[in-house]
Amino acid sequence: MKKLLVFGIAFILVLNAFGQSPEVQIVFDITSPDEGVHQSAIRHVNMMSEAYPKSEFELVLYSSSINMALKNTSSVSAALVDLLKRENVSMVVCEMTLKRHEIAKEDLIEGIGTVPDGILEIIQKQKEGWGYIKESK
Repeated sequence: MKKLLVFGIAFILVLNAFGQSPEVQIVFDITSPDEGVHQSAIRHVNMMSEAYPKSEFELVLYSSSINMALKNTSSVSAALVDLLKRENVSMVVCEMTLKRHEIAKEDLIEGIGTVPDGILEIIQKQKEGWGYIKESK
């Protein structure tokens, strides 16, 4: 009986080890000014970062999506602040987009970083093996 119990526990541990979700790295490309796209992106990253806690997720904003990241214009600022508290989630904004729209880094929601070029950031992540999701309508 003791051997059967030990075997049962070992069997459960092995199944649990194989049942763990795989680690992934995904970069999300966000260029849309549409608030529905912003909400959808946050929802996707929120669900995936919960389902895959050992994985990494990065949202990259550039072009017309800039309002999503701004303290005074974002319709999703509270959700972003909560999302960015997760260790496995990051968000960056293209510095060329900031320059083009004459926006200071201080205008960004706290926790959002910057990269020199949003497109180059995405390409670099893909070269490193990251998956790619284009958030659009």
